[in-house]
Formats: sequence, structure tokens, C-alpha cells
Amino acid sequence: MRRTLIALALSLAAAAAGAKDSPLRALATGDDGRGWMAVGRLDIGGRGFCTGTLIAPDLVLTAAHCVHDRVTGALLPAAGMTFQAGLRSGRAEAHRTVRRAVVHPDYRPAAARDLDRVASDLALLELDQPIRLPSVRPFGLGREPRRGAAVGVVSYGEDREETPALQEECRVLGHQAGVLVLSCAVAFGSSGAPVFATEDGEARIVSVVSAKAEMGARPVALGVALGDEVLRLRRLLAAGPAGRRALPQIAAGATGAPAGARFVRP
Repeated sequence: MRRTLIALALSLAAAAAGAKDSPLRALATGDDGRGWMAVGRLDIGGRGFCTGTLIAPDLVLTAAHCVHDRVTGALLPAAGMTFQAGLRSGRAEAHRTVRRAVVHPDYRPAAARDLDRVASDLALLELDQPIRLPSVRPFGLGREPRRGAAVGVVSYGEDREETPALQEECRVLGHQAGVLVLSCAVAFGSSGAPVFATEDGEARIVSVVSAKAEMGARPVALGVALGDEVLRLRRLLAAGPAGRRALPQIAAGATGAPAGARFVRP
């Protein structure tokens, strides 16, 4: 079923009132990046890159559309993907090849304007070898933030390909159908970036960046509400090839655009 962003549009002004987002800050030095080294750049076999995050020594959480061919919708070979943990100024804390990849069972690599696609835009990647370094600590998962809550994002982007940037504070502007609308600044390459909230003094992942959108003239980011979906992906990965689904063929020209928003792949 196609869903619209009308309800979210009505909530944006109230959620944003009085809130001020922090600027992006480059994590250019070891001191800057301390505590964030589990966020890394996911290179997709010469086709571009996304952002990903370790949630276990050998598991990287990212967006499902990152691991699909943009034209055919086919799942790309895992062997062509590499993860560079803590990459900054061209140097990574650790470099690993992806061994296997599973995507959310409901994900369909259809048009970027389909809100249903955004809600299931999750993938879990298994690395060929775990990363066990004191400087690279996997992140835990947190509770879904409420509208108006402060969150943060660490991401790579087209203007920061080798050095990530931290936005310490942006806002949850609204929720709808498994999607969080965020005021956070994202760019091309930020797909799969972790959205963090602080719980008991610890940063935990509460969403994954899926897309950029515009509500009127205002740019926003769309993130996946995690719920129990990461646990579901871990079970699929543990099931091996038998747990994978066949990817459907995508009809050329499919759109399904939600009213009130213009979607862009970040």
C-alpha cells in the first residue's frame, strides 16, 4: 500500500519549534574520532560507497539499497564489498571484506519515492574476519526516539569521502509507518549512516539513514525505525542461504511517489 507524508508534514513545525541543530564537525583526528571508530565506509565494488556501523565484531548494519544494483535491483555480490572501520584522512583502523549480506525480507528495490521501501531499507553484512580492537567498539541498539527528541548522526558523504562528520544534535520531526523524519544533515554517501541517541550516558543506534527528502522547501532525512528488525536480520543471517529470499524483478518506470515529499538517495 502506498502511504503519504501528509501527516508528517503537519507535525514538522511543532516538533522543530525552539530546536536548533548543531553543525557538522569533521572527525579528522584520532581524538575527534575516539568512540566513533565502529562507524566506517562501506565500499561497493567500485560503484560508490555508503556508511555502515559495527553492531558486533563481525556484523555491519547499513541500508539495503546500498547493496543493490541501482538499475536492475539485483543484490550485489558480497565479495565486491569492503568495510573500512574508522576511516579518516585515507587511513582506516581496520579493513575487512564482506562475506555475506542479508536484507530485510520486506525490502523491494523499487523507486526511491516509495515510503514502504524506506521502512524496510535495512541490511546486515557479515565480515570475513571480526574486528577486535580496543579502539573499535561495536554499538548497541537503543529504543525508538520520540518526536522532538535529540539525536545525532555520524556519516561519510560526497564532500567527506575519507573523513566522517559528526552532527551531535538534530531532531526527530515525526514518525510514520516505520519511518523517522529527521532534521539531520545528510549527503550522498550517508546512506546507511547510524542515527544515535544517548541512553544512560551511552550512544546507541536508534535508526539508519535511508534517504533525503524535501518537505516544501525544507530538507529532511528519512531513517528506518529499527524495532525488532535487526534481530530479524540476525536470524536470517544465521539461517544461511536457506533463509534468503529471492529478489523480485522491478518494473521499469515504477514510482509510487508519496504526496508532499521529494525523495533523493543520500
